[in-house]
Amino acid sequence: MLSTSTISVENFFENAYKKVTISDERKTLLLKISDAITKEHTLDKEVNLNFICTHNSRRSQLGQVWSFYAAHYFKLNINAFSGGTEVTAFYRNTVKTLQKVGFEFQLTDFSHQNPTYQISFKGTKKAILGFSKFYSDPLNKEPFMAITTCNNADVNCPFIPTASHRFHLPFVDPKHADGSDTQEETYLQTSQQIAGEVYFIFSEVKKLV
Repeated sequence: MLSTSTISVENFFENAYKKVTISDERKTLLLKISDAITKEHTLDKEVNLNFICTHNSRRSQLGQVWSFYAAHYFKLNINAFSGGTEVTAFYRNTVKTLQKVGFEFQLTDFSHQNPTYQISFKGTKKAILGFSKFYSDPLNKEPFMAITTCNNADVNCPFIPTASHRFHLPFVDPKHADGSDTQEETYLQTSQQIAGEVYFIFSEVKKLV
């Protein structure tokens, strides 16, 4: 079980990077993403990352939140968004696993089906809005780099004509553990993997800008 009793966002983020296992093939993909971000960042462009998955309820939102934190941590001009091909909700287990490591959620628009949260963390005055939405939602600034996170074949992920770049970075959906004894651990492990890989990407960008 991943302990959360003394975890802060910063500690979890740094430990995720230390603990994450990245294969050579996966590292090549992460370096391609960091290289694309670096090229835009060094041109003084505002870099927008849009994490995309079918339901925009778990993995894509974890990618968005950890990239939001990573931009602050590494002091990079990068915006993080997320979206889906369907609208569902910012799933409660996703909220809980992020709260456990120190993210703060303030309910700003109550809806039984799809509430909106203002998400922040200690040490910043910035916040992002968390709710399930289409990847083309007006809040998701264009042009953006599309990072698809579904763990099905790349060919099944949506074609996104407005994306400046498109990368397929799949993660296993923690949904499979919903309602089980391993639910909390599974969500934390998924969050840890995503945080660790986001750390890797952003740290590579930081080296070169």
